[in-house]
Amino acid sequence: QVQLVESGGGLVQAGGSLRLSCVASGSIISINDMGWYRQAPGKQRELVAHINSGGSTNYADSVKGRFTISRDNAKNRVYLQMNSLKPEDTAVYYCNVRYYNINYWGKGTLVTVSS
Repeated sequence: QVQLVESGGGLVQAGGSLRLSCVASGSIISINDMGWYRQAPGKQRELVAHINSGGSTNYADSVKGRFTISRDNAKNRVYLQMNSLKPEDTAVYYCNVRYYNINYWGKGTLVTVSS
């Protein structure tokens, strides 16, 4: 069982920055896939960024060049640095971990970008 707790959300003006953090706890040996998803009101949850244990990353087109995902394997943490935020980035952001072929989710952290 893996538990995920996100932090770092909040209210920010357009053009500003936020850094999200997620820590995984439980009986963990090593985690391969870690990522961030988001869900805006009335929309489906979508992938924002993904990183594997080797550090390879991929991003949604809408955030490329603005967001950076990173991880600390020793601490079982994953981060999302979000720069040049836009109102359309407003959403609940969820941490996701895939461990032994099971997807685990955090409860989410709200990011609100005002225009």
